[in-house]
Amino acid sequence: MYKRRKMCKVSFRELLGRELNYIEHKYAPNELYVEGVMKLPLKDPRVSVIGTRNPSPIGRNVARMIVERLVKEGVMVVSGLARGVDTVAHTTAIEHDGKTIAVLGTPLDRFYPPENKELQLTIMREHLAISQFPPNYATQRWDFIARDKTMALISDATVIVEAGAESGTIYQGWEAIRLGRPLYIWKDTFDNPNLTWTSEMEKNGARRLDKQTIDELIDELPVSPIDYRVHL
Repeated sequence: MYKRRKMCKVSFRELLGRELNYIEHKYAPNELYVEGVMKLPLKDPRVSVIGTRNPSPIGRNVARMIVERLVKEGVMVVSGLARGVDTVAHTTAIEHDGKTIAVLGTPLDRFYPPENKELQLTIMREHLAISQFPPNYATQRWDFIARDKTMALISDATVIVEAGAESGTIYQGWEAIRLGRPLYIWKDTFDNPNLTWTSEMEKNGARRLDKQTIDELIDELPVSPIDYRVHL
């Protein structure tokens, strides 16, 4: 295990091992605050597993299954430490001896939601927590949207497990598409006739995820730090 890193500021070059291209730079924060033990720059492939704060029992089971598969393949599991799917993603990765990264919508010195305080502390001690907000920053609602965009940027791919018509998760889905990163939506959500955003995302490249296509997702991930430079 690497030596624990106390909270410090890093650049995206230090985090990812490369400069951002002009598309990535548009919504990227100028600096990040990190705490944890993961060696930088991050080298293992990273997948965001995200979704509603109020998942169904099936959604929770799906999130666990996806994370277990990812961990088995050595993939880092990224999520936002929110209630629901995010919490399931982090805890499942930890329970199966995987690596997890929490990207926060608050500063690292704040615990939100409060019931996830111990989970956040565990991640800061044994994994990695990232925030774009400095200590003592007064959190605003739209900061969580900014967090979602940063999480899409840090991840090589995004998986939406379960989300409603107005879920904040949708922002990360669109950001993944804008960045040209793979976006997968679990089949039950993808095929939900009450949702319009899924079909819109499909038109822009989002794909249906099921037990069989998880292998397709894993095969699409980089085996080393991916180069997202834009070739003109």
